Amino acid sequence: MQPTSDFDPGKLAKSLLRRSRQGALATLMAGSGDPYCSLVNLASHPDGSPILLISGLAVHTRNILADSRVSLMLDERAAGDPLEGARIMLSGHAEQADADKDLLRRRYLAAHPSAEAFVSFKDFSFYRIRPTGTHLVAGFGRIVDLKPGQFLTDLTGAEDLLAAEEGAVAHMNADHRDAMGLYATKLLDAAEGDWRCTGCDPEGIDMQEGQTVLRLDFPERVADGTALRKMLVRLAGEARTKTDQSAKI
Repeated sequence: MQPTSDFDPGKLAKSLLRRSRQGALATLMAGSGDPYCSLVNLASHPDGSPILLISGLAVHTRNILADSRVSLMLDERAAGDPLEGARIMLSGHAEQADADKDLLRRRYLAAHPSAEAFVSFKDFSFYRIRPTGTHLVAGFGRIVDLKPGQFLTDLTGAEDLLAAEEGAVAHMNADHRDAMGLYATKLLDAAEGDWRCTGCDPEGIDMQEGQTVLRLDFPERVADGTALRKMLVRLAGEARTKTDQSAKI
């Protein structure tokens, strides 16, 4: 199915990956191969792939160590009938993180601050799901199978941005919470709240207020810290312009 003006499957799948904080994880029981499903918290890697923090004592972890194949169901938690909301079933392999542990820890704790209480426990480890594909259901006639290249963010050439991300997020949250509020209310039509930045990548930034998560896509890709600063200033200007226009009505 080709994207239309009001339906872009890849963009919707990306948004669900970025905005989801919980999902249903399906693994295969070690020994029998029977299906096993559990509820997990998750965050997203800069490329959009899911990050898990799970205990070695959990059944799903033992299953993954025996067979890394997993499925992850994510939905947008639509009000009313949940089947009317968009959802994806992500397939892939769950791998224990041997690299980028600082990045995974930072992004996971930004999404789940309460995990600070147990993130250092010896039996807990970070896992990253390497997607092989996803099945998107977004309503009648909007059922699409997507390949990873269609819903993951290409990080090629964005090494400078990834290196600047930690400082940029801290700076936005410490000094520019007003801009975060403007992004949320004026550019994304969200309610006012204590919005904070939880991560950024070449294609956008993620914001969170309580359990509500927003994704602000950039109009153009950015690949370094300088371009990121310019983009955030530009978007803040657009948000303030909308504020001024609303005040004149």
